[in-house]
Amino acid sequence: MKKAPVSGLSLDDSVVPVAPDAEPGALELKPAGESAATGLTIERVSKRFGDVAALRGVDLLVRGGEFFTLLGPSGCGKTTLLRIIAGLELPDSGRILLSGKDITSLPANMRPINTVFQNYALFPHLDVYENVAFGLRSRRFPVTAIKRRVEDALAMLQLDSLAGRYPHQLSGGQQQRVALARALVNEPEILLLDEPLSSLDAKLRAILQVELRRLQRRLSATFILVTHDQDEAMAVSDRIAVMQPGIMVQVGTPQEIYERPCNRYVAEFLGAANLILATSLGDVVETQFGILELNEKPSWRQRTLAIRPERVRLGLTPPAANGVRGRLREVVYRGAFVEAFFDPGQLRVRAADLYPLQEGDEVWLELPREALVVLDE
Repeated sequence: MKKAPVSGLSLDDSVVPVAPDAEPGALELKPAGESAATGLTIERVSKRFGDVAALRGVDLLVRGGEFFTLLGPSGCGKTTLLRIIAGLELPDSGRILLSGKDITSLPANMRPINTVFQNYALFPHLDVYENVAFGLRSRRFPVTAIKRRVEDALAMLQLDSLAGRYPHQLSGGQQQRVALARALVNEPEILLLDEPLSSLDAKLRAILQVELRRLQRRLSATFILVTHDQDEAMAVSDRIAVMQPGIMVQVGTPQEIYERPCNRYVAEFLGAANLILATSLGDVVETQFGILELNEKPSWRQRTLAIRPERVRLGLTPPAANGVRGRLREVVYRGAFVEAFFDPGQLRVRAADLYPLQEGDEVWLELPREALVVLDE
């Protein structure tokens, strides 16, 4: 089995090499809205571990300056792909190109890429300042340049007052920001984030998602996040790649993937969806809920339709088309909205409020034809 040439590297060695005569300055913040002049291209990348095909001919383009997320369940290959991008694994076949340059065989410490790991990998015997400065010191930056860069990074992530503390004296959110500062101080072209928020509680995770997004926009840097959390991916990403084991299933903006999932897997993995088996009758389709109209005339015999629960409309009178008479079976209170299940078919509906409906009441449900998505099986 091939192994990446990472022998002798420290935890923070995936940094940019500096020319001997370079005079490093302070952290460079690009103007808001300016894209980094980089692009990452993944061409037909495959990787096996014994009998397991972790990646099978993956193709992907990550644009410079975007927040891109690899989303999928455990074991789908997203972390393997991240490690190949970082140079911590070598693909069995395929290429990785950065700004058009083939970096497939380039050692991790020669790539302008940094990684923030799930466990943050902070050095327990070093304080916050020295943790952030570690990569610069290992590359023999001038003392004055180290001071400028570290102080800029600490200020940017609001860690100034914590510079003298050690990792065990920090909260999970503070440790996460230290790990980010240690990566960003090297000014990488690409920052890789390997589920960095997964160990945090829900409230702190939501706060740091917003902070991550704001930081990425401020730097105009390329961030690539690996996560299995659909809400996290939706909150931070410019684009998302949904993965099944070894392959990319769909790539698009959060809205595109959520509103127009390409198949059943994406529809169910990214949020909740009502799935309806439909048979074409020419201009309309027959379903368990009766005859439904679609936006386009069906060119297929049988497919599955998807509609998000919040797109189902409730009414006291029958709609002009796509109306279903439903009986309220169960209501689940979820704070910002209520989730209701109607018979027939346990049709799921999300609404701000169902008052004055009670369980057992009947109501009209409209399945708007523009909200019905035809899935590829």
